[in-house]
Amino acid sequence: MSASNDLFYSRLPVNRIPLSELLTEEHLFYPVPENWHVIVTDIKGSTAVVQKGLHETVNLIATGSIVAVLNICFKANITVPFFFGGDGASFIVPPAVKDAAMGALLLYRNNTRQNFNIELRTGLVDVRDIYARGHELRISKFTSSGNLTIPILLGNGLSYAEKLIKGDDYLLPGQTPGGNELDLSGMQCRWDKIKPPENHYEVVSLIVLSTKVLKQSEAFQKVIAHIDDIYGAPEKRQPISISKLRLKASFTKLGSEIRARFGSMKLFSLLQAWITTSLGYLYFQTKTGRTYLTRLVEMSDTLVIDGKINTVITGTTQQRLLLEERLNRLEQAGEIFYAFYVSKESVMSCYVRDMKDDHIHFVDGAGGGYTHAAGVLKLKCRKV
Repeated sequence: MSASNDLFYSRLPVNRIPLSELLTEEHLFYPVPENWHVIVTDIKGSTAVVQKGLHETVNLIATGSIVAVLNICFKANITVPFFFGGDGASFIVPPAVKDAAMGALLLYRNNTRQNFNIELRTGLVDVRDIYARGHELRISKFTSSGNLTIPILLGNGLSYAEKLIKGDDYLLPGQTPGGNELDLSGMQCRWDKIKPPENHYEVVSLIVLSTKVLKQSEAFQKVIAHIDDIYGAPEKRQPISISKLRLKASFTKLGSEIRARFGSMKLFSLLQAWITTSLGYLYFQTKTGRTYLTRLVEMSDTLVIDGKINTVITGTTQQRLLLEERLNRLEQAGEIFYAFYVSKESVMSCYVRDMKDDHIHFVDGAGGGYTHAAGVLKLKCRKV
């Protein structure tokens, strides 16, 4: 294939039908070009890091890896699919940005080790090699709000790449090639933990894996239909609400953001961020500020389908117990494995290129929701 398919993902049509319907429409999913590449970032030993109380740092580092790649793609005028996983991220990128993206991530990996003493694994697998091993990568674009468009990925190709990169015998890339720059402009982590919209609600970080690749879309369709039936439409189970948003201007929180962005503490940047955050409540009283908050809720990334379902939802304990009951039936029938973690709050880290239209907000359950759920899921899969 020629390099002209660099715009493959950019040119995919956006589907606005209900997600449970989209998952059953095979003709709306397209194979990723074989000359593209899968990039994975993953915090090594993330469960232990979360147990030390550093779950917000884990989310921040994962977000930074996304920002590093997206800023490169923005300059190249290329859109790529990416997937936030709480303690890491995955990307599927064309040849045009592969080397620049890996170079930036290697710099970011070095900064993360020096500033936080946390190891960020960063690896790359060619899509051609994934296909040669008999795995699939089929992708579609979906929107439910009209503002946030997300990739929906079916097949087990990404899981295969993740296992390779997380494996003990995977050879991580070496030193960063010269001349690379790390651009983390737009990365922000300034919101306090966010309470659910209703005081009696809880926050559930849920991960679902299909046991059979050939019946993956059917299994996922059932899970999404159960969530819709129990929790209602996506906006009803949205854990982020304007009334519960609170800016947090502590020097500790802002300092982590500055160190992640610049590789070291920059006092002027820290002071600038503190002043901006402290005055933020005045901005959010304006018409422009209120519009931004409305869009922030709409642009909160609470659903990721990357060959498995990862979602953060909110509702009552009774709703969660009912969902457990239905997921247990699917698990006992051998269709899925699932795991979840219950929190009292959400945490959010942000990529804000501009305050009007170009921003996205990554959501996880407080206390390392996705990381805990992934740990439970891993144990379930090992027992088989």
